[in-house]
Formats: sequence, structure tokens, C-alpha cells
Amino acid sequence: MKSLLADRLGLGFPLIQAPMAGVSTPALAAAVSNAGALGSVSIGAVGPEQAEKMISTTLAQTRQAVNVNLFCHAVAVRNLALEAEWLQRFQPLFNQFGVSLPDELTEIYTSFLQQEKMVDILLAQAPAAVSFHFGLPEARVIEKFRQQGIVTLATVTSVEEALIAQAAGVEFLIAQGIEAGGHRGIFDMNTHDQMLTTRQLILQLKKSVRLPLIAAGGIMHGAGIQEMLNAGADAVQMGTAFVLCPESSADAAYRQALKQETAGNTVLTRAVSGRPARSLNTLFCRLTADIQPQQIPDYPLTYSLNKALAAAAASQGEVGFSAQWAGEGAWQAREMSAASLVATLIKEAGQAGYSAT
Repeated sequence: MKSLLADRLGLGFPLIQAPMAGVSTPALAAAVSNAGALGSVSIGAVGPEQAEKMISTTLAQTRQAVNVNLFCHAVAVRNLALEAEWLQRFQPLFNQFGVSLPDELTEIYTSFLQQEKMVDILLAQAPAAVSFHFGLPEARVIEKFRQQGIVTLATVTSVEEALIAQAAGVEFLIAQGIEAGGHRGIFDMNTHDQMLTTRQLILQLKKSVRLPLIAAGGIMHGAGIQEMLNAGADAVQMGTAFVLCPESSADAAYRQALKQETAGNTVLTRAVSGRPARSLNTLFCRLTADIQPQQIPDYPLTYSLNKALAAAAASQGEVGFSAQWAGEGAWQAREMSAASLVATLIKEAGQAGYSAT
């Protein structure tokens, strides 16, 4: 099957390594790109200077196409009473770990929508592709990227979001199913999440939009890649499959958790960050399982509390409070170099019937 994304970016195989903020690294992205797929780095959790360094470091390690991911979330709506309640809810845990409760929740990540300087950095660095998560920038920004020859992609979780992205001028859609690890790419948190599986979403989008689709969510092996291509996807995106690669920045506890039999037990939680995200069922997830969405402050305010609590717990040897994002196929994660994993996936897809022509 001929892939439009592979043709456009000169890929040897229609596979994107998911950006995974906090896990992906320049070394991981470059290794994936050098192996024939599309490596990605996320600059959603860093400022302009770090972003510029991350992109340049990645591009220095490969002559192949690289994708840079951007967080386009709405600015947090402050509710000081709700935030105070959230802080007090975790006071006993901070006491247990011997650390002071933070005075307030903070907006630890600045949305790309508020950072015109990031646009200038991207235009100057000119990666082969940029991808948008949690929403879209203004159409004028998307057009600037296109004029520079930068391919644009956007994560969507519904037909409605796909139509918005198509109208805005995005060129490829990343169809994120409910199986996917990490944050749901929902544009508007006030809308109902249909929680479509990756396959369901691909089939619905094929009928509704004209753009090429990239399947994302629950794909861990070459057979799964071929299944999605057969369903109508132009390419696939895989994240959890790459977490155990030595080039990722996943810590020892995260890696160990992925190797356990319990890695098949993932949950959707909003309590970690304020947005729904699929995670391994950590101690923090279990402790917060009964909290209702309306009790949780906006993203990324909630995340600031979790990070402080995770650091406090880790200082006492408790690792169950850190974010451990993982898709439903996490139990199938394999520990090997990024290059070996890409080669293995290509071989497996071939055995399942994949052909580049």
C-alpha cells in the first residue's frame, strides 16, 4: 500500500513514533528517523530556549524527517475555591512525606497558542513536520508552516474535530482511539467524549473527511500496523511501544512497571493533570479513582500538584505517584533499541501482508 505520509516525508515505512512529552528525547526521535520511520519530539512542556535546543539537537543527529509536537490547549480557567479544595485534599499525603503543601496550583505549561516566539523558532528550525495536540493554532499559523514546506498534522478524537482540522488547513489527521496511552487530544473539554476505538474512528473518518489518516492507539506489533492500514489508515502512530527503548527518558520505576503482568491494567484518569489520559493503574490513580471530573481543576493546574506530590513521594522511596502513561497494549511492550524496534515492526508488518507499493 502506498502511503501519502511516507511519500511526502521520504519515510521508508509509514510509522510515527509518538511525541510523548517527558519520555521522547532527541536521541529517540533521531534513531527512529534514521531507521526509516518518523521520529518525534514534543516541546509542549518546555519553554522557547529549551525547545530550540531540543529541535536543533534532534536535527543534528539525522538527515531524515523529524516531527515536532505542540500543545494547543485552552488557557486554564481559574477557580480559586476549587483549587484550594484540591490542595487540601492532598494535605495528608504531603504531611506523610514530610513536605510542605504547595501554596497554589500553577500553570506549568504555556500553550503554543500563547507563544508567538515558538512559531518563529519552528519556522527558523524548519523540521519536516509539526503536529498539534489538544486543539489547533490559528489558521494563519498553519498557513505559515505550509508556506515553509512544513507538513502539518493534528490529533483528533472525533469526526467533529477532524472537520475543524480539515477546514483549518491541516494536511494529515492523527486519529486517536480510546486505547491510546497518554493524554486524549480532545479540543474542547466541555464536549462529550465519544471514546471511539482507533478502528471505529478510522472507519468513521474515512466517510467524513478527505484527509489521510494516521491510526493511533493500542498498536504494538506489525500485525496491528497492517490491520490499521487495511482499515483505511495511511500510516500509524505508536507511543507506548517505544517507552522501553534505551533512548527514551522513562525512569527506572516506569520501565519496571511496564514489564509487570499488571501493565495490562490501564485506566483513564483526569486526576493526574486535569485532562483525561490513559495511565498504568498507579497508586495515585487508585487513590483518586472515585473523584468526579467537576472536582478537578483545569489542565495543567492539576498537573502542578501531581508533580509536586510525585517528587515528595519519590524522595521517600514511593514511586506510585508519578505519571506512567501507557496504552491498552502496554503489556506487549518490548525492550530493545529504537532502530531494532522499527526493523522488527517492519518485518512483522511484512509477515502480516504489508507492501510499500
